[in-house]
Amino acid sequence: MKSDLYSHPDYLLMDELLTDEQKLVRDAARAWVKKEVSPIIDEHYEKATFPMHLLKGLGEIGAFGPYIPEEYGGPGLDQISYGLIMQELERCDSGLRSTASVQSSLVMYPIWKYGTEEQKQKYLPKLATGEMMGCFGLTEPDHGSDPGSMITNFKDMGDHYLLNGAKMWISNAPFADIAVVWAKDETGRIHGLVVERGMEGFSTPEMHGKLSLRASSTGELIFVNVKVPKENLLPGRSGLGAPLSCLDSARFGIAWGALGAAMDCYDQALRYSKERTQFGVPIGAFQLTQKKLAEMITEITKAQFITLRVGELRNEGRATSSMISMIKRNNVEIALNIAREARQIHGGMGITSEYSMMRHMANLESVVTYEGTHDIHLLITGMDVTGIPAFTREKP
Repeated sequence: MKSDLYSHPDYLLMDELLTDEQKLVRDAARAWVKKEVSPIIDEHYEKATFPMHLLKGLGEIGAFGPYIPEEYGGPGLDQISYGLIMQELERCDSGLRSTASVQSSLVMYPIWKYGTEEQKQKYLPKLATGEMMGCFGLTEPDHGSDPGSMITNFKDMGDHYLLNGAKMWISNAPFADIAVVWAKDETGRIHGLVVERGMEGFSTPEMHGKLSLRASSTGELIFVNVKVPKENLLPGRSGLGAPLSCLDSARFGIAWGALGAAMDCYDQALRYSKERTQFGVPIGAFQLTQKKLAEMITEITKAQFITLRVGELRNEGRATSSMISMIKRNNVEIALNIAREARQIHGGMGITSEYSMMRHMANLESVVTYEGTHDIHLLITGMDVTGIPAFTREKP
């Protein structure tokens, strides 16, 4: 069983900008990951299974809804603490972070922000501990970057709603107890509904054949005349802005998580460069190796500061969707580049499971696509600075 020797890079002493509580939260998550996850993650990745026994531990370290108030069972932490937990989880594996960020930002967040008091009391405490798990239904087989064109819909049947449609690429779906599903009413307005496992006509088939996020459970959500009680509608907000606000929270966590993956790849490459000897000297003595390492730590350091800044703004309620798009896109891109460069430094050993770069690289190919593709986030920034949207064109 390989040892987890990770030591996080902090070239410009960013730790000095964190509070004692934030560092305690991060260090607790790191210690748990090193003890409970690192020794088993490769086995689960190779078998394409999610380690279900970790759910309780994720709840105990506050990974489920870190910012949810204590009155609803959450830790009541700030946004930077949330980000730091996601950083530590994805430092180990993107699939692990995906499970936690879906639970936090795409299930607990909308219930907390848009649910009734009864819904909050019913679901949030159990979701915070991992006793209950959830998933988020927005993406459809034919509607990804354009979720406003969804066809999943519900009709008012008097004493209940009748839900029909399908969602695809849904993390946690195969084992989720509830799904926060976004669907159109009879006027075409988008609303969120809480659909519970066991409701007749609701199924969650698992997706197979993934070459990425293999230690994460992914599935579909199928709704065939599902009777949803009216009290399961989230009344606090409707329209496409409601699910997109949840994605803001998730993308913020992804930005921190991808940075964690980049840091892990750099840390391993730096250590290997000092240990691996060729031509009578450590390969870290060669200029090209030093160039790679210097560029890695430079990009990581820049990403650390822009991500922390957005965290500060999010704590103050001033972070915009465009700001979050920028750090999500930037951090995933640098993480992919760093994973590839780190693999090269490791030579042939870099393709083995003894090191994590190839696993990170494969995982990040999903992360660069989901919750806003690389190109869509680029266009969000472009629209923000020009004021001109480039997402659509008039139909021919």
